[in-house]
Amino acid sequence: MNFEGLDPGLAEYAPTMHSALDPVLDAHLNPSLLQNVELDPEGVAMEALPVQESVHIMEGVYSELHSVVAEVGVPVSVSHFDLHEEMLWVGSHGGHATSFFGPALERYSSFQVNGSYDIRQIQSLENGILFLTKNNLKYMARGGLIIFDYLLDESEDMHSLLLTDSSTLLVGGLQNHILEIDLNTVQETQKYAVEIPGVTIMRQTNRFFFCGHTSGKVSLRDLRSFKVEHEFDAFSGSLSDFDVHGNLLAACGFSSRLTGLACDRFLKVYDLRMMRAITPLQVHVDPAFLRFIPTYTSRLAIISQSGQCQFCEPTGLANPADIFHVNPVGPLLMTFDVSASKQALAFGDSEGCVHLWTDSPEPSFNPYSRETEFALPCLVDSLPPLDWSQDLLPLSLIPVPLTTDTLLSDWPAANSAPAPRRAPPVDAEILRTMKKVGFIGYAPNPRTRLRNQIPYRLKELDNEFDSFSQVTESPIGREEEPHLHMVSKKYRKVTIKYSKLGLEDFDFKHYNKTLFAGLEPHIPNAYCNCMIQVLYFLEPVRCLIQNHLCQKEFCLACELGFLFHMLDLSRGDPCQGSNFLRAFRTIPEASALGLILADSHEASGKGSLARLIQRWNCFILTQLHQDMQELEVPQAYRGAGGSFCSSGDSVIGQLFSCEMENCSLCRCGSETVRASSTLLFTLSYPEDKTGKNYDFAQVLKRSICLEQNTQAWCDNCEKYQPTIQTRNIRHLPDILVINCEVNSSKEADFWRIQAEVTFKMAVKKYGGEISKNKEFALADRKELRSPEGLVLCPSIEELKNVWLPFSIRMKMTKNKGLDVCNWTDGNEWGPARAEEEHGVCVYDLMATVVHILDSRTGGSLVAHIKVGETYHQRKEGVTHQQWYLFNDFLIEPIDKHEAVQFDMNWKVPAILYYVKRNLNARYNLNIKNPIEASVLLAEASLARKQRKTHTTFIPLMLSEMPQVGDLVGLDAEFVTLNEEEAELRSDGTKSTIKPSQMSVARITCVRGQGPNEGIPFIDDYISTQEQVVDYLTQYSGIKPGDLDAKISSKHLTTLKSTYLKLRFLIDIGVKFVGHGLQKDFRVINLMVPKDQVLDTVYLFHMPRKRMISLRFLAWYFLDLKIQGETHDSIEDARTALQLYRKYLELSKSGTEPESFHKVLKALYEKGRKIDWKVPEPESQTSPKNAAVFSSVLAL
Repeated sequence: MNFEGLDPGLAEYAPTMHSALDPVLDAHLNPSLLQNVELDPEGVAMEALPVQESVHIMEGVYSELHSVVAEVGVPVSVSHFDLHEEMLWVGSHGGHATSFFGPALERYSSFQVNGSYDIRQIQSLENGILFLTKNNLKYMARGGLIIFDYLLDESEDMHSLLLTDSSTLLVGGLQNHILEIDLNTVQETQKYAVEIPGVTIMRQTNRFFFCGHTSGKVSLRDLRSFKVEHEFDAFSGSLSDFDVHGNLLAACGFSSRLTGLACDRFLKVYDLRMMRAITPLQVHVDPAFLRFIPTYTSRLAIISQSGQCQFCEPTGLANPADIFHVNPVGPLLMTFDVSASKQALAFGDSEGCVHLWTDSPEPSFNPYSRETEFALPCLVDSLPPLDWSQDLLPLSLIPVPLTTDTLLSDWPAANSAPAPRRAPPVDAEILRTMKKVGFIGYAPNPRTRLRNQIPYRLKELDNEFDSFSQVTESPIGREEEPHLHMVSKKYRKVTIKYSKLGLEDFDFKHYNKTLFAGLEPHIPNAYCNCMIQVLYFLEPVRCLIQNHLCQKEFCLACELGFLFHMLDLSRGDPCQGSNFLRAFRTIPEASALGLILADSHEASGKGSLARLIQRWNCFILTQLHQDMQELEVPQAYRGAGGSFCSSGDSVIGQLFSCEMENCSLCRCGSETVRASSTLLFTLSYPEDKTGKNYDFAQVLKRSICLEQNTQAWCDNCEKYQPTIQTRNIRHLPDILVINCEVNSSKEADFWRIQAEVTFKMAVKKYGGEISKNKEFALADRKELRSPEGLVLCPSIEELKNVWLPFSIRMKMTKNKGLDVCNWTDGNEWGPARAEEEHGVCVYDLMATVVHILDSRTGGSLVAHIKVGETYHQRKEGVTHQQWYLFNDFLIEPIDKHEAVQFDMNWKVPAILYYVKRNLNARYNLNIKNPIEASVLLAEASLARKQRKTHTTFIPLMLSEMPQVGDLVGLDAEFVTLNEEEAELRSDGTKSTIKPSQMSVARITCVRGQGPNEGIPFIDDYISTQEQVVDYLTQYSGIKPGDLDAKISSKHLTTLKSTYLKLRFLIDIGVKFVGHGLQKDFRVINLMVPKDQVLDTVYLFHMPRKRMISLRFLAWYFLDLKIQGETHDSIEDARTALQLYRKYLELSKSGTEPESFHKVLKALYEKGRKIDWKVPEPESQTSPKNAAVFSSVLAL
């Protein structure tokens, strides 16, 4: 609301004067205000103004029911009817909030929200109330306890908020942006730029966001992207208020005159169907507030600041007879609100009074309000008071129980002895992260114990107080593991805790507060998750892989491209690589290399994960190189990626391949030279036990230019002879991949010794001395200083366990040699000059994959990845680089030094990725979607026995190609590949250890509009090469043999073929209608934007109530009996479409939520009566024919 036209005298109310009011009459107050009002010692009126008993409320006509003092003399700034309880909330200019219960306005709670600024908007939620002040958003319980207090930037000047869903909030003000805040994490998730600053009012419908600006304009914005779709220039001066109902928008405001701003008595009314203004509505009051009150008609309530209120139709003429007067105590009305039931109006004035007007003697604020919790009454003891100042007062007046036992106070002192309890040791995590300032240490709370609680042990149990009990809780909340006491929580293996709802109530955001997507670990062979993330964050690899598409059924490059697309779309939600790993398990080379683990081996940790991931690294690069080389595919399936490939090389080859020259020299003098190429290098360590210092660059050069003695065939000698084999490099790769090969204690000791030597050299270099007996604890954050006192290097913590450089410099010499050295940007040669020289390349560390040791489970694999600017720009809208830890679905930003620190006791390096500087500039990074509309056309079935007579669908014609916003009915059926693993606890409850592994078996898509509405255009049965343990025929309708190409009579296709059809539909922007689509998309392994999913499970659902089956909904609303013996996906998809049409009919396209709420309430009452079972036809007919249902529909 614009306050420019208010009484200038209100400026005299300084915010500081309201923190403590004196019980004297303010000079601004009307003396009659304090009649019949008692002031408490604090100076605040606690009793409501009495209402004369002769007040008569006429049904259907608004009249004043009650008036009450919220805060004496302090103007009311905002009022709000609670949407969940029968309460009215009032905020004052002094930052104080007060609530009143029921139509009698009984004071319920009163508390201070902000001591400096006024309360500008109030929003009620299920568990509390949101209060918005100038630069503060506070969420408080209805009793006054603070749930969270979110401070905005001091430069912010907020005026409005809008709750878009149960956990998302938009906040706007006089800035040129609007903030989106997640109420679950209490974090800013998005910042939308606003072309016209000054958003003071926000509204929402099912089509648009509406933003009212101080300039007098109203902008209509898209619900998804928040982009401006339309704009109304309502008033030349400023906007005072506006409201939206149905297809009408009405606004009031100020117009510019020669003398300044003047209140405009013409209301601007706009038709949202044609997006144009209709005839303005002239009213007889100066409008300051307006609201639609759609009880019988779409009438408007227009309020002036002087207290005049007029009702009129937005498309009719205003009648002066429809004006009534509110009698404010102060000169001005400051706020106005309408209850959800439209039965009550609330007005707040400039003297702190609240006036309640209703159209019935016993109004209700909400159609369905829950019961309000009240404080328990004080139970006063009926015993007589005792005066302790009287010495002769008999203490026998205090009743005590009669006992013959010895009292505890008579315990002899000789039988007791003091037994002090020794405090337990400080948490190891606190010591590790502690930073000392003087003699005081500061550390973040690891939150392993409850606040202000320390477990004590008695003296006789001190011998049990060992390191086992000091282990911090693991990040997944499982039992304490003493063998992991040195491992930080974020590095430990994370697992998903399953409930009866599966994954729906698991809080992934607790482990990942970024917008990047993690990967779920419960799928077989998901040990490679960390390497998938490394490949994804290589920008050229991400773009070129997504441009690839071929006809090969199990192509790892295609599946990896689909997975990368999901990671692009995700906003912090985890993804799963089930389809990629499914294709991976079918490749013979993967099985031959031992990369496919059995479930038992994966659970028990048999085999070395470090060796396994290094073999997987070599395999995936080779396989992607081969997949990208195959160009014998139709042009429609090549995509943009094919243009990068030559006949003898692939994009992967251009990125990773390194040309090598292998020379074999026999002792007879004969020399043989062969050319080859490699995609990665393996470190070869020197045989040295003296503890000599080696730079990493020296070991890398030795590994690339390898020289060894071996037996080889000599053509000159015609027999096997001892030969000297040397390897030289001809061409440097763009991405340098290194397998560390730390597979034994010998290599681990080499890393440990080199890190210790490097650490000592760094300390001596900067003027420090280390004695042999002195240990530098990680918690000791003392900085190394030069004799002059200048800080020259990082802390000791950052120098420990570091041998790996962040950059290396490689140069090809004229005699085909190779120079390698560790590189820092502080060297004499800057990076720009180094790259200008011919043959010189500077490589920066981009990722390290490490093995976290665990002797009991085999450990886990995690990755440190430096995420580039382009990824941050897409996800967060900022341009910077940051190192992150990727531990399956746990993602956390880390310091860059943590990526090169390897404590060989628990953290062992496995794979290193170095990237040439300015790599992205060398490649075309445009992504062209390779999936074309031709994937939806007719295709042959894999089944040999399939005939046209068995066809259950009609493919789309070219004239029927879907467009943006078209409806598509979808349903899928599944089979089980692996049974669920669960255990029975001692209390009788079942705990899911590993969920059942499902595979999609049938996918059906039905036309949602047009002359062929309801006819399927996709009905594919998915062939599978994996063993099916349960066809779930009762629920899926799939029978043994339906998925076998040799005997099936169904339209059988590959998963990839059907996946491409669904991807095309998603990319084109259709809206999917179905029942339980969340699980369907999860098993199919698709990421679908939320605004493209219309799930009837949630459309016909009330909060905190059970989900209703499709069968029951079809019987109740459509008079259909479905899913008799088995399920049929065509029938289910059609039924879901019909239910969506019924939902639009009952809710009037979402414009009448209150009437639809009554329909849902009747639905749940009916379900409870018959135990949610569809009755047989002879026992009970459908409720469509019942009188009760017709009365519900009449609503």
